This record gives sequence, structure tokens and C-alpha cells, in this order.
Amino acid sequence: MESSLEEIVSSKNEMVKQGKIVEATERFFAENAKTLDFDGTATKDKSQMIAKMRGFADAIAKVNRISLHHGSVNHNVSFAEFTFDFDMKDGSKVLWHEIIRSVWKNGFIVEEQYFKA
Repeated sequence: MESSLEEIVSSKNEMVKQGKIVEATERFFAENAKTLDFDGTATKDKSQMIAKMRGFADAIAKVNRISLHHGSVNHNVSFAEFTFDFDMKDGSKVLWHEIIRSVWKNGFIVEEQYFKA
């Protein structure tokens, strides 16, 4: 089991790189975690975020690439720069280059915000 925040963040980023976004949310989000997307979409707790991630993951037809470019931890805040490239079941394509800012407390994310890079 991870002991330092750096190890916890590394484990989360590895899960995301493997496309395990629902599982990462289940494992690393606190029950009261809040999120804010770059388009203004917000969730107010873990169950809402799991439902959002499950709905998104279910709409993916093919994962072309998930790349972690950079990551850092400073006190209780982590940052990760990812590129996500998906073909969706509706025929659309998703190509996101984003920064994920996570605030951690006791080994769990309590706040996460997503920025276009």
C-alpha cells in the first residue's frame, strides 16, 4: 500500500494511464469530493463523480492514447498533465490535453479541477 502522497498520486496516475478512470475515482476520491470541469460542469460528491466517469467510460469505443506528460506534488496539492485520445461510440472523437489539479486530505482527493492545456 502507498504511504506517501507522492506514491498515492503515482498510483492514481498509473490507473488513469491504463484507462481505469472509474476505478481511480472509486479508490482515490473522498466521499465529499467536489470537482469542477473546464466547461463549468461540477460534481458535489464522490457518487456524482463516479456516475459521471462511468457514463463517460461507457461511451468510449476505443482508447487511442492516454499519455501522462508531467506530474508534481506540492504539500497537499498534485498536478498532472495528460493527453486523452478516444473514439466514442457515437462516432465522435475526443482529444483533450488537460491539467488535473487535485487537493488531497488523508490520502483522498477532496477537490479536483480540470483545465485545458
